[in-house]
Amino acid sequence: MALESVLVANRGEIAARVLRACRELGIRGIAVHVAGDTAHLSHADDVIEIPSHLDGAAIVAAAQATGAAAIHPGYGFLSENAPFARAVADAGLVFVGPDADVIELMGRKDRAREVAERAGVPVTPRFDPESVPADAYPMLVKAAAGGGGKGMHVVRRAEDLESALATAAREARSSFGDDTLLVESYVEGGRHVEVQVFGDRHGHVVHLFERDCSAQRRHQKVVEEAPAPGLDPEVRDRILAAAVDLCREVGYVGAGTVEYLVKGRDAYFLEMNTRLQVEHPVTEEVTATDLVHWQLAVAAGEPLPLAQDEVTCTGHAIEVRVYAEDPYAGFLPQAGVVREAWWPDARVETVVEDGTRVTSSFDPMLAKVVATGEDRDAAIAAMTEALDETALFGLTTNTGFLRRLVDSADFREGRVDTGYLDAHPDDLLAAPPVPRAAVEYAATMLWPEAGDGWRLAGDAAPVVLPVVDEAGERHEVAGSTAFPPGPGTTDGVRAWVAVEGQPWVFERPDGTRRPRVLHAGDAEVTAPMPGTVIAVEVTEGQQVVAGDRLGAVEAMKMELALVAPHDGVVTQVAASAGAQVKMGELLFHVEAPED
Repeated sequence: MALESVLVANRGEIAARVLRACRELGIRGIAVHVAGDTAHLSHADDVIEIPSHLDGAAIVAAAQATGAAAIHPGYGFLSENAPFARAVADAGLVFVGPDADVIELMGRKDRAREVAERAGVPVTPRFDPESVPADAYPMLVKAAAGGGGKGMHVVRRAEDLESALATAAREARSSFGDDTLLVESYVEGGRHVEVQVFGDRHGHVVHLFERDCSAQRRHQKVVEEAPAPGLDPEVRDRILAAAVDLCREVGYVGAGTVEYLVKGRDAYFLEMNTRLQVEHPVTEEVTATDLVHWQLAVAAGEPLPLAQDEVTCTGHAIEVRVYAEDPYAGFLPQAGVVREAWWPDARVETVVEDGTRVTSSFDPMLAKVVATGEDRDAAIAAMTEALDETALFGLTTNTGFLRRLVDSADFREGRVDTGYLDAHPDDLLAAPPVPRAAVEYAATMLWPEAGDGWRLAGDAAPVVLPVVDEAGERHEVAGSTAFPPGPGTTDGVRAWVAVEGQPWVFERPDGTRRPRVLHAGDAEVTAPMPGTVIAVEVTEGQQVVAGDRLGAVEAMKMELALVAPHDGVVTQVAASAGAQVKMGELLFHVEAPED
């Protein structure tokens, strides 16, 4: 059976990735989109609007209306939703992925855990949320459905468990429509190692080796690589074999990932993702495969393109995720318009270009940058060079932070575990100082009348060129023309410069323009990002202590707690649940007691 047309039930870079694969294989690719979200549509042969990516009935109806033979779910949204997969099959369409019954079994962490236990794969201890022993902490609260780190929280104290359960349930319900939770022991210092697996309808199952995804923040992956560095060969053999055994146990078909927490020679089953992973490109690079092509072939009933002994792993690949977020302000999601997009001469999966508007309505991931090398050191060198060439001017991103991380001694030497970024905030998450190279390059762009060599006609000495940075600090430059340290652009009033991936903005101090730096009063709790107030947990007149939770804001499927800045009394509650708020909008006022 050949697939003549496929509807891609997703958006952004993964929709573009699947649509390109369809075009390469001569398959008519059909894109869906919600109003105003159109960046991926240029890769499609047909387009149809839907009300929501979580509206399964609307997506099936769109497939029928456009004559699609199959639906590819991408990742996120409904990709691991068994009722959706079942509805696709019931409509006479092909779901590009495993059968609904298998998704129901393995796509849920609670049921997959039971299968792993039956197969003899080690798992971490699980507890009833109502009766967690006092000596069992730290604990990991996680959503039974979905993935991507959403609905997952580490709890180190018994008094924090109730709040973590409530938050995780809200996030899981919002992201996956299912608020079922698991509470398990949390293994400190473990590495996240996962195995790429693939099955077909002819009884074949293979692995395509493993990836290391230990560099995470808020349980969301930031950097991924293949193969896993420094992994004990016996542990590698064991997790590869166990992953294949799990798939055979349930008759798995399509792309999947079996995730483990590895510490030393111990490996514990975490979960199975019954879909293509965000980080699949690193596996493609080291195995010389195209996993989307594989998905479409298997969905058409074809056998796997390679047998296990034909799958090889050569070289090393690293992927970083470029997010619209501020790593130096708690990784708060950001929104805005990309003035200029500078992408490197490397594999880049993105739909972001000049003029792209980024909103808080979707996940903040903007792109994946992938670099390869004959070994890990060469791949790291290629990635640092790629990030040196990357900039999204006009929008705050994590690109500079990524550059610092992959170039750090701990990353180079393989010392990064899943808790590393939380344990080393001062090393990588302190805002970097303004580099002199950025100042000099900005000055050459903002003062073009200074001419070559920065000397005005008749002057015997170099002209001093002043610029002002975003914080209002004045810098002066005198000397010869600067060599561009990285991407840069100007509109004549402002200059944008990126150095080692970190963007900087400058302007001329002409006496009429000054950067605005807004400082809220210490008593004010404001919205850290544009989004929706999802909880208000205090009332006016209530006594609070520093760190008490006042409420929460959600944007881009991420929940951020609003806490009391100090001991005192809540004198104003300006927030209401369900309200849309702007960044910096006053939500609470906490008056400190008089000395």
